[in-house]
Order: sequence, then C-alpha cells, then structure tokens
Amino acid sequence: MPSATVRTTVSAPEAVAAALRPDNTDAMSTTVGRTADGTVQVVTRIDRDTTGGLRSSLDDYVVNCAVADELVQLADHYSTATHE
Repeated sequence: MPSATVRTTVSAPEAVAAALRPDNTDAMSTTVGRTADGTVQVVTRIDRDTTGGLRSSLDDYVVNCAVADELVQLADHYSTATHE
C-alpha cells in the first residue's frame, strides 16, 4: 500500500494541525511531533490503495496545509493588541 509521511514546520503547529484534522480521511492521521533538534512540526501520514490516489491526496493536503498556516498567521496578526 503506498504511503507518505509529511513533516511540516509551520508558525503554529497545534493550530494548523487542528485546522487540518477535520479534512482527514480514514486513511490519514495528523499529529504534532518534535524533531531531534526540538523543532515542533505538523506530521501527517497518508495511506492510499494506489500511487495515483496517494499523489492526489498529497496534492490536496499540501494546499490545505499552506492555507491553514496562512490563516493561522493572519488570525494571530489581527488578534495581537497594539497601542497605536
């Protein structure tokens, strides 16, 4: 069975992982993990029946992850109080 594990360093791993999980299929799992050097990352494993299915799932996932990271950054930017 074709599978892939994607480790992504993003601005807020917990928030991005939480945003991604609702879109996971039964063949996907998203967690937050730490590398040997202490970097916290979003870790997603995808298992598919075919290589084409895996490619399609990976393509969708990468787009969803980029959008989730951007939205989390925007939300953080607009929720930060300023004294201007």
